[in-house]
Amino acid sequence: MLYAAILREVDQLHEVSTRLEGLAERHAPMSEALMTIAGNVRNTATVLAVLVAAKAPKPI
Repeated sequence: MLYAAILREVDQLHEVSTRLEGLAERHAPMSEALMTIAGNVRNTATVLAVLVAAKAPKPI
């Protein structure tokens, strides 16, 4: 159950990253900063997904 909850958070983090990228496309003055943050959020989601894959007792 814990691992499934973490994977739901991973999905939500990917959605946040996508929304931030959309904002970056619409707001040029903030584009670089928003894209950096979006990338960091996406990387964090990936690390969490790898952690679940490595620690989960069985495939989820």
